[in-house]
Amino acid sequence: MIGSLRAVVLVEGASDALALETLAERRGRDLATEGVAIVPTGGAQAIANSMQVYGPQGLGLRMAGLCDAGEEAELRRGVERSGVALGSDLSRAALEELGFYVCVEDLEDELIRSLGASAVEEVIASQGELRSFRTLQKQPAWLGRAIEDQLRRFMGSGSTRKIRYAPLLVEALDLDRMPRPLDRVLHHV
Repeated sequence: MIGSLRAVVLVEGASDALALETLAERRGRDLATEGVAIVPTGGAQAIANSMQVYGPQGLGLRMAGLCDAGEEAELRRGVERSGVALGSDLSRAALEELGFYVCVEDLEDELIRSLGASAVEEVIASQGELRSFRTLQKQPAWLGRAIEDQLRRFMGSGSTRKIRYAPLLVEALDLDRMPRPLDRVLHHV
C-alpha cells in the first residue's frame, strides 16, 4: 500500500480510526482507492514519531490528524517538530489550516453532543447494554452528573467499548450533523 499511498490521517487510537472509516464509507469515499490511510498512532505522544515517518522528513505524504483536546499541546509539538509547519506556538486555527483537528473533549464527547443523549441511549439499548449503563448511573460517583458525562464514562469503561461504539454512533448520526473535526479532517485529504 505504501506505493499507492498519498495521504495519512493520524489518530490516537482504534476508535478514532473506525469512526473516520465509517464516516468515509457513509460519504461514499473509498479511502484505499484514494490512497488515504487512517493510522492509529497509539496515543498523542506517538503522533510526533508518526509525523516523522510520514511527513516531509519521511515519506513526504500529505498528512492530517485528529486528537482529543487534552492532547492538543502534544499534537502541536509534533506538527512543529515534523517540519509540517514553520514556526512554533501554532494556534488551533493554524493547526486546522494544516489539516489537524482537535475534538472539544474527545471523540466520544463530539459524537454524544452531535447525536444527543437519548439517541445514544438507543444505540446502547440496541447493543443490549442499557442495563449496564443504568447501573453506572446509580454509582455514587455518577449520581446527579450530566447524562452526557455519564455516557462518556460508559463509553470509556470496558476494554473495547470505545472501539465498538464509535462506528455505531457515526452510523446513527445524520450526515449533516457530523462533528466538525471528523468531517473536516476527512475533507482535508
